[in-house]
Amino acid sequence: MERTLKLHAVYRHFKGKEYYVEGVAIHSETGEKYVVYRQLYGERELYIRPLTMFLSEVDREKYPSAGQRYRFEEV
Repeated sequence: MERTLKLHAVYRHFKGKEYYVEGVAIHSETGEKYVVYRQLYGERELYIRPLTMFLSEVDREKYPSAGQRYRFEEV
């Protein structure tokens, strides 16, 4: 089953911090989609990450004890 992104929702990164999804931006030259999201702590900075990476599973070789299946999961 393919995962979908929910806009204007809060997601938790597998390392524990929460982020608000602002929207999706499209790279003007490649057409690649990027998630635009804001940290819900500290300076509330704005970030982008490729959509496919945002929705991907946690790398179990690199993070074997991660408590989530996916890199970001909706809260």
